[in-house]
Amino acid sequence: MPDLVKFVRQLGHDLRNHLNAAELQAAYLAEIVKDPEPADEIKRLRAMISQVGASLQSVTVALGQPRLTLMEYGAADFIADLRQKLATEYSNETIEWDIQAGDASIEIDPQALQPALIELFANAFQHARGEGPIRVEARIEDGQFVFVIREPKQTFELPTEKWGREPLGTVTQGHYGLGLHRSRAILEAHHGQLSARYDKAKSSLITTITLPLSNKRA
Repeated sequence: MPDLVKFVRQLGHDLRNHLNAAELQAAYLAEIVKDPEPADEIKRLRAMISQVGASLQSVTVALGQPRLTLMEYGAADFIADLRQKLATEYSNETIEWDIQAGDASIEIDPQALQPALIELFANAFQHARGEGPIRVEARIEDGQFVFVIREPKQTFELPTEKWGREPLGTVTQGHYGLGLHRSRAILEAHHGQLSARYDKAKSSLITTITLPLSNKRA
């Protein structure tokens, strides 16, 4: 994996250099072309070049080691922020929450951790979704913040022993099997853990996240 990451980073750097040259050429054309119709086409071309660059950057970031800026954050406050973000982005989805976080604090980078958790919910909404709401539990247990997502799935046959440890396993157009891997990397950078298991009796995929409490308020 380190060699693969190094290769992707260098490839992305090289391709972005070519894209930057293409963008400069397109910008020059935009300055000299005055006819509205070709000018609009040049504008669309620049947007496509920008999108390709953004896609390359997202792959490089997903494979790289997370860089965190940690701060103390109330666990209940973090969950409230997460709930608000999910309600905005997935307003048609139903999530049942059971939050027992008290006044405990966790030391996190919220700008990194929130997208990592949202990725888990996005997967739950999109892949082999069963009937019924997703249920979330949050509690303090043995000096840790425990966050559990229970998603209904009538059938589930994927192995969970290496959950999030095998990037590039499912590749489709525009998606490269990196989301869960990135979420795990961010959680582990927080000294946390991610695990999953399928409860066949309850037809539920159970994802469990643990994070250490802040030393200041553990």
